[in-house]
Amino acid sequence: MSADRIFNFSAGPSVLPLEVLQQAAAEATNFNGTGMSVMEMSHRGKAYVAIFDETKANLKKAMNVPDTHEILFVQGGATLQFSAVPMNLIGKTGKADYAVTGNFSNTAMKEAKKYGEVNIACSSEDKNHTYIPAQSEINVSPYASYFHYCSNNTVYGTEWKYVPETGSVPLVCDMSSNILSAPLDVSKYGVIYAGAQKNIGPAGVAVVIINKELAGAEHPLTPKLMSYKTMIDTDSMHNTPPCYTIYMIGLVLKWLEKQGGVEAMAKLKAERSKYLYDVIDDSRLFVGCAEKAARSDMNVTFRTKSAELDDKFVKEAKAAGFDTLKGHRAVGGMRASIYNAMPIEGTQKLAAFMRKFEVENS
Repeated sequence: MSADRIFNFSAGPSVLPLEVLQQAAAEATNFNGTGMSVMEMSHRGKAYVAIFDETKANLKKAMNVPDTHEILFVQGGATLQFSAVPMNLIGKTGKADYAVTGNFSNTAMKEAKKYGEVNIACSSEDKNHTYIPAQSEINVSPYASYFHYCSNNTVYGTEWKYVPETGSVPLVCDMSSNILSAPLDVSKYGVIYAGAQKNIGPAGVAVVIINKELAGAEHPLTPKLMSYKTMIDTDSMHNTPPCYTIYMIGLVLKWLEKQGGVEAMAKLKAERSKYLYDVIDDSRLFVGCAEKAARSDMNVTFRTKSAELDDKFVKEAKAAGFDTLKGHRAVGGMRASIYNAMPIEGTQKLAAFMRKFEVENS
């Protein structure tokens, strides 16, 4: 880690690989001998189309996306997909299933109610979203147009450890905070979407991976830029895309491949989070917010015995070079977001700081 860099545990926008930032800086005014920045290029020009095509191809390779599915780069973040998903998909039967296991899946469910009938197939609200329901607790509607869930709950620090079985009902998943962190069978999904700013690149774009068979049945009032079919037909370029953010995603994907791809990320995320969970499990001061069986490797949520001591921890941690550890207001306490780009050194040093803080405040 560079001497002038802190350890950034922000939930998003989040840490990016240092070498990606350095390469982007080096190419900021003259990309690949073009004499201009990527920010200045025409999205229809040869130089930018090459960037776009390479980024899309590398994402397809990284996630082993089958030819049955199309990769889209869309604006509005994951939040706009809360509307786009039902507008494009719910019309098949007028009904959809939602698993409500956190803040964002709850918001997505409420948005879907504007466009059709929603069945809450399962919920963890009874225990303040500290767990993930078991497969046996999921009530899948046979007539649902799709089943929606959020695979990692950033606010509460829980993660689905399995892929829900929904029979013939297409799976739709918000993977904003754990995409590219482990191998995945994309063919099981009808739609995968993810805001870039947690684990893929900077804010400003969302990735949508859709089974092409599901496109083309959108509500008649669906805006063109929210129509999956339109975006498929125009290769995400119905209008000017977020060019620079897509370029940055391309750099992140190249970095990812150099690290060993998603297989290497899966091993690293388990190792990274273990440093923090070992401290929490051995501690008399720190308490984990999520049940052990559902704990996220991406967002570690924890607290001390009091709100005052939580505030002291966050303040002293920041002074020691560990930033953005304050927990979400819905949970309180602390949250360490440790996405792919977080160096292992970051959690090692944070774990050491936590042990030191406990000794000094016990």
